[in-house]
Amino acid sequence: MAELLIENPKLETGAQGLLRSFARIGPLPWPVFLAASAVTLLASWSGRLPQDVTGGLCVLMLLGFLLARLGQTIPVLRQIGGAAILCLFVPSALVGYQIMPEPALKAVTATFKSSNFQYLYIACLVTGSILGMNRRTLVQGFLRMFVPLFVGTICSVAAGIAVGLAFGHSPYQTFFFTIVPIVGGGLAEGVLPLSIGYSEMLHRPQGELVALMVPAALMGNVVAIVGAGLLARLGEPIPAINGRGQLVRSGDDGLLSNSGPALAPDYALMGAGLMLACLFFILGTLLAPVLGIPGPILMIVSAVLCKIGGLLPAEMETAAQQINRFMSTNLTFAILTAMGATLVSWPQLVASFTPGHIAICAATVAAMIASGFFVGRWLNMYPVEAGIVTACHSGLGGTGDVAILGAADRMGLMAFAQIATRVGGAVMIVIATLLMRWLG
Repeated sequence: MAELLIENPKLETGAQGLLRSFARIGPLPWPVFLAASAVTLLASWSGRLPQDVTGGLCVLMLLGFLLARLGQTIPVLRQIGGAAILCLFVPSALVGYQIMPEPALKAVTATFKSSNFQYLYIACLVTGSILGMNRRTLVQGFLRMFVPLFVGTICSVAAGIAVGLAFGHSPYQTFFFTIVPIVGGGLAEGVLPLSIGYSEMLHRPQGELVALMVPAALMGNVVAIVGAGLLARLGEPIPAINGRGQLVRSGDDGLLSNSGPALAPDYALMGAGLMLACLFFILGTLLAPVLGIPGPILMIVSAVLCKIGGLLPAEMETAAQQINRFMSTNLTFAILTAMGATLVSWPQLVASFTPGHIAICAATVAAMIASGFFVGRWLNMYPVEAGIVTACHSGLGGTGDVAILGAADRMGLMAFAQIATRVGGAVMIVIATLLMRWLG
């Protein structure tokens, strides 16, 4: 094998590149990862793995790091959000085929369900992402993108329901369990809060609801990635519709230039950010019985109002942003892995991939992109860029935005993508929750 590599420089380069890509598994050098995995597996097989957050987090982080690295490395898959796809699908399959050791599954369940670790993660992620966003970007960017997002959402709902009816799906089922998960802001910030809210109102197991919604969210993200990439390629030879990364024709767009450099980690601020995240979650829990809206939804609304109203000191907004970065950097794939292992039923997941379901997802996202393209032109935006940003309303949160913009080579539009994903997703979650409560 060594001689073959020497005789074939191209093969050598490819092999070395593959080895370099696995020099680290997540933040861990591969020897440390292998040693940690060996210890964890030995503890699990011997029945000595702690059945609490300690054991569960170790299993989730190791498996999440590995699956994410594979998803980021495998050709084609890495272009369509492969890290999130593998972190959800593989653990679900391991549990479905009874391959995951029982002690490991019990530790994961204790971490994710019994201790409600998912709530802490959601609180840190949602609160930090909203409070950490530039206020001017949040206000002006939302106003600028409001029309294409609004029109795109209406068109996507209409198209999805129409295709659903053609395949025999009821508007209720299509809207709440296929369309809303696609435009709800991703998995952690959309599907997970939605599943909690739906579970409270419908009195159905959360895992059953997650299994219904996850395929739609994943498929919608794949369609959005392909659609954005095609739109960028089709617009290449037509300067009139292609801003090459610039959204507004005037060229005077300061929203992308005032975000400032990332601040160095401040561990005291992280502590304050952790407290704020817990506080917003508790505030939502406190107001839920009064307003009749699930706590996670009220947490989102209260964070947006505090940000727009400037009710918190800038230092506290930075604190929320820093704990968000810590959690999202280290625990996102662990949380996705836990969702796959404990909430996503593998048989139900496989059964959901039907022609009708695929057609609904494709029609929903295609209508969203087309609306952004045509409405953006009317608002003096470059149609290609407007369509790509609107496509991010169908993305899997931050990772979905990266994948969509990366496929279109438009990473400079990230601020607007976040508006489409986070604010648009939060609005859709609130609307869907209110509608479901009203419909009973």
